[in-house]
Amino acid sequence: MKTVFIADKVADDCVTMLQQSGFNVINKPGLEIPEKLEIIASADALIVRSATKVNAEMFAAAPNLKVVGRAGTGVDNIDLEAANANGVWVMNAPGQNTLAAAEHAFALMMTMCRNIPAADSRMRTGDWSKGGLMGTELDGKTLGLVGLGRIGREVAKRATAFNMRVIGFDPFLSAQDAGAWNIEKCELSAVWAQADIISLHAPMTPETKHVLNAASFAQCKDGVRVVNCARGGLIDDNSLVDALETGKVAGAALDVFEVEPLPADHAFLTNQNVIVTPHLGASTFESQVKVATAIARQFDAFFNHDDIQCAVNKPVVNGEAASSV
Repeated sequence: MKTVFIADKVADDCVTMLQQSGFNVINKPGLEIPEKLEIIASADALIVRSATKVNAEMFAAAPNLKVVGRAGTGVDNIDLEAANANGVWVMNAPGQNTLAAAEHAFALMMTMCRNIPAADSRMRTGDWSKGGLMGTELDGKTLGLVGLGRIGREVAKRATAFNMRVIGFDPFLSAQDAGAWNIEKCELSAVWAQADIISLHAPMTPETKHVLNAASFAQCKDGVRVVNCARGGLIDDNSLVDALETGKVAGAALDVFEVEPLPADHAFLTNQNVIVTPHLGASTFESQVKVATAIARQFDAFFNHDDIQCAVNKPVVNGEAASSV
């Protein structure tokens, strides 16, 4: 019987499905690193979300490990080089939290434009005044998307329903395919120059790190607004703070940060024009069930049917690089 160690909190449906597929499940989320290393020593498979960092130390401690499943899309917390070197497959659950992330991005956009957090906070102190709470409408505004993958396209769909003009940059999507989503594909320079609101939906890579920086802010409209529900490193924090102070950026709504948890003394927390949420993009009941059950199905396919699904790497297996992906 194969053993699956679930190191982060996942939906109960995942445990049930794995047990029904014949796995021994060790479901112990939130353990400290030494305890994780002790359990993974005998595990054949590992399931994580974003909390557990699956690094070289963890792979070295797991001689029987065959596969790591990320109950979500991003695999930033998994050392793929170490996985490859140790012959371990890494799988994710792409697309399962798309709607949750898109809806959160759009919710942040609307919340920012209508000053909802400030209004709520003021009313709780008994203050009914409206001064300083004047909002701006989405109708007729230009939304600039950086990244036109599943989530970016779903945000575009919602923006179109609000009568927004949508422009976007993505090196991997054709202008024709972008047009099918009512998106005008353009270069980054055009996004900076034309967007009233910029929403980031790109993966974190060396090429996208700090894509929003002092130079790009300088090209933007005065009073531009920024939404980030993708990866914190896409924005240079210091440049954003400076742009907020000068008024170049009128507001920012951020769900992800370069350092998480966000340090208590971070400038974002004292700026009234910044809305922050603690990486909630995928935090809906529906999406968590989707990602967890997707990984359970993939593990069943892998161990019981020799079927590799949604692998993101090519590990070295028996001295040769696997060629199944």
